[in-house]
Amino acid sequence: MSKAFTKETDQDDDDEVRLPAIPAGSKNYITPAGYAVMRHELLDLIDNERPKIVEAVFWAASNGDRSENGDYLYGKKRLREIDRRIRFLTKRLEIAEVIDPSVHHGNEQIFFGATVRYADEEGVERTVTIKGIDESNSAAGEVSWISPIARTLLKAREGDVLKLLVPGRVSEIEVLSVQYPMPLAA
Repeated sequence: MSKAFTKETDQDDDDEVRLPAIPAGSKNYITPAGYAVMRHELLDLIDNERPKIVEAVFWAASNGDRSENGDYLYGKKRLREIDRRIRFLTKRLEIAEVIDPSVHHGNEQIFFGATVRYADEEGVERTVTIKGIDESNSAAGEVSWISPIARTLLKAREGDVLKLLVPGRVSEIEVLSVQYPMPLAA
């Protein structure tokens, strides 16, 4: 029988999403802003998105034959996607350890939450901010604290020359500056 005519099962869509690996024995560090973004997304899914889809599925189900009802089939699929995302966010927020990087403001040693400017062997300068696994965005210059560059930079200080393992060789980088966000006034 052709694969095109096989029946899809609900179980195919409900496969558990694998969480990004957290090194054994370590925590799921996250900044207060990253935690707030994830919490907002979770609450929006629970309070707004999911009820709308449930209503649409209920309406589509009342229209009769469900086997060829696109609104019903799409709604059920979207509902599974939302439920999967809710489970993911719930699990991640439960194990999150919120770390405020502003407590290190003025420090020249690199810790979680630091924005670091460094230069490679060719003199090319780059700036990265060390963030949590769930909140880092490489397009915005943010790296996860478990990434190779962050692991190399952590605990170093301004002026340190470090060895960074890159594919096929070892590269030297120099830490030019370290910055942390300003503490919020109480």
